[in-house]
Amino acid sequence: MFTGLVQGIGEIQAIESRGKESRIRISPLFALKDYVLGESIAVNGVCLTVEDFGPDWFLVYASKETLSRTNLNLLGTGSKVNLERALALGDRLGGHLVSGHIDCLARVESIKKIGESRLYRLSFPREQAPFVIPKGSVALDGISLTINKCGQDFLEVNIIPATQKETTISLWKPGTLVNMETDLIGKYVYRILSPWREAEDNSRVSQGLTMDFLRKKGFL
Repeated sequence: MFTGLVQGIGEIQAIESRGKESRIRISPLFALKDYVLGESIAVNGVCLTVEDFGPDWFLVYASKETLSRTNLNLLGTGSKVNLERALALGDRLGGHLVSGHIDCLARVESIKKIGESRLYRLSFPREQAPFVIPKGSVALDGISLTINKCGQDFLEVNIIPATQKETTISLWKPGTLVNMETDLIGKYVYRILSPWREAEDNSRVSQGLTMDFLRKKGFL
């Protein structure tokens, strides 16, 4: 589990591809020490396991599934990535609960300067719309952000100077694909309520549009 508060930026030193899988060697560009074999580190928001490490690098494995669902397959030697170690029990939760399991890729559509901040507009697959709400949380490349505005296939986030400086977001440009993880709690609530929602939909279909239905829903 992570918080979406990026600890720093890392640089890809090497990528060893084995078929549709890869091992990625990353060098943090900040103080990241005391690695533990098997620990989880979020790389651009993707939860990966440390297989090996040295004084200034660590090695992670990315499966076929991971590469097919994330932007890790777009990385090359020298690419910059956001890094965050897994949350320890008792740590301060400064962002929001992030699992490190990516839901989809979002595409940067536009960037607008507003004072010292930047307003980013991104598009995403419409099936993720139920989990994207105004003032809700979203993780983009592992960065915990608040959604300013959204629609069925887009969202906007305002990026303050500190976030621009401490993450890879300053490297984004129109067309950039970023890893997107929607709110974890929202997904569980949606799943729990699904049977009731489906029952209501079936009832609506069987009954048709009636005056009683419109009255119950506040239209009359």
